Amino acid sequence: MADDVDGAIEAGLMSFAACDCTTDDVVTITSVMQAQARLRTAWEARRRHRLRQARLARRAQEREARRLAATPATTDTASSAPERPALPASAAAILARAKAKAADRMKR
Repeated sequence: MADDVDGAIEAGLMSFAACDCTTDDVVTITSVMQAQARLRTAWEARRRHRLRQARLARRAQEREARRLAATPATTDTASSAPERPALPASAAAILARAKAKAADRMKR
């Protein structure tokens, strides 16, 4: 079968080397050499793809490790540093004035 690449690989396609002898079947030798070249190219592409996938997975793990290291672990709140207020002082003052104004309007 002409398209049985798996069978050709098992039969030694990649170890075939054309000899310098004269032969009537130059077309067959040429097609075998072309199949070798296509297969070699495909194997190289697969190897590059696997290396890229491994590199991307490693980078994702490193990124996740950095993200987890940057996130502070929740521990006992008494021993941790006091948390910053939710609003800056100026914004808290503005909010307090607005609440006072609203409460004054509600009284009327």
